[in-house]
Amino acid sequence: MDIKPLRFICEPIEVHYDLPPALEKKPGPPDRFTWRNTQYQISYVLSEWFDYSRRGRMARNMTPEHSETAKRRGSWGVGRLYFRIRTDTNRIFDIYYDRAPEDVDNRKGNWFLYQELSEE
Repeated sequence: MDIKPLRFICEPIEVHYDLPPALEKKPGPPDRFTWRNTQYQISYVLSEWFDYSRRGRMARNMTPEHSETAKRRGSWGVGRLYFRIRTDTNRIFDIYYDRAPEDVDNRKGNWFLYQELSEE
């Protein structure tokens, strides 16, 4: 299956689970998501990956040995979990969960619709 980017979106989405994830900062893929007032049912998870790298000043606040461990396992509030999904209408999207807390009052991360893809 050859998949290529169709359009870059990078907008927040609201996700919905039939059963809430066991780990708040490492959730699995949602069952549905809402984007621009339209709900999309996820039929398949085509792939998933993570990026626990630190950016900006956060990249400089660890010793090298701790930094290597954090890249593999993650550390609190750092990193993104990506999911390439197919909807019930046969559209393919990359979505991700950004583990960074929004602020002191909202310590949970946020979900984003990263891009739409096309199958050739």
